[in-house]
Amino acid sequence: MEFDRRRLLQLAGWSGLAWLTPLARALARQEEAAPSGAPARSLILLWLDGGPSQLETFDPQPDRPIASGTRAIKTALGGVQLAAGLERTAEMMESLSIVRSLVSSEGDHQRGTWLVKTGYRPNASLLYPSIGAILSHELSGAGVDLPRHISILSDHWAGRGGVLGDEYDAYMAGDPIHPLPDVTARAPDDRYQRRMDDLAVVEDAFARGRRALAERTLHRQAIAGARRFMSSEQLKAFDVSQEPAELRAAYGDTPFGRGCLAARRLTEAGVRCVEVSLGTWDSHIKNHEIHDRRKAELDPALAALVGDLKTRGTLAHTMVLCTGEFGRAPQMNRAGGRDHWTHGFSAVLAGGGLRGGQIIGATDPEGGKEPHDPRPVADLHATILTAFGLDPAKEYPTPIGRPIKLSEGRPMPELLGASV
Repeated sequence: MEFDRRRLLQLAGWSGLAWLTPLARALARQEEAAPSGAPARSLILLWLDGGPSQLETFDPQPDRPIASGTRAIKTALGGVQLAAGLERTAEMMESLSIVRSLVSSEGDHQRGTWLVKTGYRPNASLLYPSIGAILSHELSGAGVDLPRHISILSDHWAGRGGVLGDEYDAYMAGDPIHPLPDVTARAPDDRYQRRMDDLAVVEDAFARGRRALAERTLHRQAIAGARRFMSSEQLKAFDVSQEPAELRAAYGDTPFGRGCLAARRLTEAGVRCVEVSLGTWDSHIKNHEIHDRRKAELDPALAALVGDLKTRGTLAHTMVLCTGEFGRAPQMNRAGGRDHWTHGFSAVLAGGGLRGGQIIGATDPEGGKEPHDPRPVADLHATILTAFGLDPAKEYPTPIGRPIKLSEGRPMPELLGASV
């Protein structure tokens, strides 16, 4: 019996690689060819809101006191383990890389979120743009009617445009199973058109004698963009019901699973950055129970997303980043929880021309504050920007008159190879 190569790889991407024959594994590796050197085009940020524990996810320390009973499992990458509960992700490990030694200076949820999403510590004098806003600003959006920056399931602290402008704020969407907000006119067509005609009269009157000021408001452009969005065929990218039932089941019948599937569809439509949130991982009490529930949603969605992108041949130019605002303390507190920890937490990356199968740094197995090979969050940003063909040292102006760089970090050569 002769297998169809594409079908075999689809099954690998949807169900994991554990059951596949050596021949199928070889085909999967062949499909994931060496990066062509072309820059990444889109970023999918899987945001683990609330600060996931590195020890119960991507940097387990089995048989150590700091594990507090958390088991580790083998992965497809020899010598690398993940925490139990991430079995499907473990099968995709050859396509993933993990930075296990991120360090942050912010232990508060909101401030930590801003730091990880922007690469800069929060500053009262200006709002730094998030990575999604930077990519949307720096890279062309020609031919795309959809917002270039989209956040799914985030109920707070979604990516902002900051000093680049509010037009680069993430468009907020909920569970893809529900209708999109603000895309349907609230009046019948004839009445809606009369309102648009009346608005044009008001805009013309305002612009008379103050053309330059009217142009600076970008009001006409904003209205035109909103109308294109409301009527665009590209809105179908949000509709995950168009995907095969088998694939939807592989992602998981959860809001997060559907959000990840929608993210894949949106990046194919040309969206630069899609952020999908999964919360909450805040585990000051019942740490293990909370992480078991969250991993049950994360594991199938993350594995299916990476496998799906591989199968479709789009992983090379679509980057996946999975992380949160900080990690969790090595020592359990009296309530069976782990408190905030900024001295070494994990980020998982895949695709976008980055090397797979790389492990950078590690939690101190004795529970100390200094991880092995610490990397500041800014280095993560510099690495992503470089993979997208952008210069992290590029400066842009700010309202306070002081130019700032896209990133003050240094790219990680382990992930970028000869490109740095």
